[in-house]
Amino acid sequence: MSASLSSGTAEPGPEAGAGAEGPRTGAGPDGPEAGAGPDLLAALLDGMDAALCAFDADGVVTHWNREATRILGWSAADAIGRRGFAGWAVRSADADEVQGRLMGAMHGGGRQVHEFALVRKDGSRVLVRTQSAAVTGADGKPAGVYSAFGEVHAQIDLERAIALSEVLFEDASWGVVLVDVDLRPTVVNVHAARALGGGRTTLLGRPLGETVVQGVDELEGALQHVLAEGTPPAPVDLWVTLRTAEGERRRCWRSGFLRLASPLTEEPVPLGVGWLFQDVTEAKTAEQDAARLRFRGNQLHRAARAAAECEDPMEAAAAYLDFGLAGFADHAIVDVLAGDRLVRVTATPAGEPGPCLQENAEAGIPVRYGEGHPALQALERTGAVRASAGAREDSEGWATDRQWPADAVHALCTVLRSRGRTLGTVTFLRGTSRPAFERPDATYAESIAVRVAASVDLAQAVREGGGRGTGA
Repeated sequence: MSASLSSGTAEPGPEAGAGAEGPRTGAGPDGPEAGAGPDLLAALLDGMDAALCAFDADGVVTHWNREATRILGWSAADAIGRRGFAGWAVRSADADEVQGRLMGAMHGGGRQVHEFALVRKDGSRVLVRTQSAAVTGADGKPAGVYSAFGEVHAQIDLERAIALSEVLFEDASWGVVLVDVDLRPTVVNVHAARALGGGRTTLLGRPLGETVVQGVDELEGALQHVLAEGTPPAPVDLWVTLRTAEGERRRCWRSGFLRLASPLTEEPVPLGVGWLFQDVTEAKTAEQDAARLRFRGNQLHRAARAAAECEDPMEAAAAYLDFGLAGFADHAIVDVLAGDRLVRVTATPAGEPGPCLQENAEAGIPVRYGEGHPALQALERTGAVRASAGAREDSEGWATDRQWPADAVHALCTVLRSRGRTLGTVTFLRGTSRPAFERPDATYAESIAVRVAASVDLAQAVREGGGRGTGA
C-alpha cells in the first residue's frame, strides 16, 4: 500500500516522514504493470462500504478512503500524513487511549474490536466501532495497522436485522414464508412449516397448490399483487383448506405481505415477497358465530311481529318460515299429521326460492315418503335429522325421490311439537351453493319449528272450534 494512491489517498503531510509509505502492492517498478497495482488498490479501497484507514509503524495515517470521509467529513488530504488522530479526529483527552488501542493491534495478534468516539470535521462527535489488524512487511515484521470502522448505530442496526431474521425463522409464534418471483417458497420458518403440514425443507421450491387445496388462487393473487404494486397497507384474512395426512383442514390466516427488494442495486429489483401469517380460525369462527346468532335472533323477532298481524294462523306459520329462510336455507316444507299420514300444507315454490305458500291440505292426500325418509325419521326420533346427497352423481334424483325440489342437496328435518303433541314436520333444504347443515343449524331450525307448531296448533284448534276463537 502506498501513501500516494490516487482517488482516496494523498501525498503524506510534513509529519509523515519516510515511514509514511506502507508496503506496496502490484508489480515492481520495472514490470509492464508498474503503477497498475496502486491504482487498482485505490479503486478497491474507495469502493468499499466500510470506512478504512491505515497507519504505518509510527502511527502515521497512510490511507483514508471515501467512506471514512463520508462518516467523519475529513478528506484524504486532511488525514493522510497526520500522526494518529490527536488534534483533529479525536479529543485531546482521549487521544492517547485511542492511539494505544489502534496501534495495539500491531503487536497484539489477530483482529481487535474497539468502540470509541471520534470528532467530525464540523466538530460533532460520532461513536464508531473499529476492527483493527496488523500489516506485515516483506520481512514478516509488523509494518503498520489497518482499521475498518463504521458508525455504531449502523452496526447495531445490521446486527438487529440479522438477529431479527434468525428469530423470525426459528422462534416466531407466527408463520413466515419467503417466496420468489415464481411464487415458490424459498425460506419457511418452523411455525409456517407446522401450519402448512410439511417440513421446512420439503416445502421449498414446491407450488403452494400442492399444500393449499382451496384458497390458493386468492393467496397467489395477493402475492402477485404485492410483487406488482408493493406492500399493502393492512393485513388480510384468507380462508384456505389444507391437505394434511389427517385429511383436509379449513383454516383462516391473517396475512401480511412485504415486497422484498435487493438493497445492493441502484434500481429496486424485486426478490420476492415476505408472507407473515397467524392462525385466527378460532377467533374468526367465534366472530362469525356471534354475527350469525345476532342475525337469526333479529329474524325471529321480526317474524314474531309479522306473525302477530296475521289473522289466519297458517299465514303466521308461513311468515315464520319466510323470515327463517333468510340466510339459512333455500326451501322450506311443512307436513302435518293427519292420522298416521303426513299431508303437505305449506311449501316454497318448487322451481326457485320464494315465499311459502299454503297448499291444498283439505284434500288430505298424503305425501309419498318412502321408508327411511328423513321426515319420517324425525317423527320417530322426535328430533332433528340431517341428510345430504353427498358425492352422488344424480343429486337431482336424490331430491326427487324424496319429494323435494330438484335443486336440493342438503336437508334438515325436525318435528312440530305443541302442547305435548307431535303435529308434523318442517323440512329446510339447501342447494349446491350452500354447505351442509351443521348442529347449530339444527338448533335454529328447532327454534323456528316451535313457533310454526304453535301457529299450526292454533289453526287446528280454530278449525275444530268451527272458526271460533279458543278464548273466553
